[in-house]
Amino acid sequence: MLLIDKYAYLNKLASVHPLEKMTFSLGLLILSLIMRDERISLITFFVMSAFIILGAKIPAKYYAKLLLLPGFFLLSSLVSMLISIAPTTSTLPAYIWSFPLNGWTIFIGRASLVTAQQLFFIVLGSISCLYFLILTTSVQSICYVLRQWRIPTLFVELVELTYRFIFIFLDSMQKIHLAQQARLGYSSPMQWLRSVSMLIAALLVEMFQRSRELNNAMEARGGETVYWQNDVIYNTKNWVGIATIFILLIIYGGFF
Repeated sequence: MLLIDKYAYLNKLASVHPLEKMTFSLGLLILSLIMRDERISLITFFVMSAFIILGAKIPAKYYAKLLLLPGFFLLSSLVSMLISIAPTTSTLPAYIWSFPLNGWTIFIGRASLVTAQQLFFIVLGSISCLYFLILTTSVQSICYVLRQWRIPTLFVELVELTYRFIFIFLDSMQKIHLAQQARLGYSSPMQWLRSVSMLIAALLVEMFQRSRELNNAMEARGGETVYWQNDVIYNTKNWVGIATIFILLIIYGGFF
């Protein structure tokens, strides 16, 4: 989480206007979801990955590690979608593989394979769009654009507060965990279980106290959040490039 935030501020595309990056990433995300075309999703993945690695200069090894986490959940979902079970006496739909077992038949249907394949490419393209946004744009800039889009203030402030508390949570967890290790709190399985339960309880108390302090601080200045945004300008070339990519993908999806 800390490394993602570091790259969001220090990448080579950090000086690009956040509205351009959000329009580009969310536009391709919506286009991929609407068209639901495997080729469009695959092209979106390669385009976004190229911008992340070559444009923003995010290390390819780190980007690959980020893809592993959603990739694990995606593959586990695909397995449950591919494999079907039916009684041996029932008539099976069109399938490519089957295995009888104790009065039941485990099989992979052709329709399930097509659905799983389509889902895989759509999710892959969508993940790359979201990674492009979070690796090249800070949360502060994203909230700035959300305010420009007239998103309800309550929602934007909740996003900012939630993001802030992630780092407060991590900092408190590291300090408590270090103190427990210094007292040999993880020297045995029973000690490990006891220390983890105490860690969770201490974090809950800490978060309640921090939230109360933050609420008092906000009320002291009238309940309004203070935010700041770098002076960045729009780039006509970027908008032309974004429009060109959108048009080419729409034409490609329409003709092929």
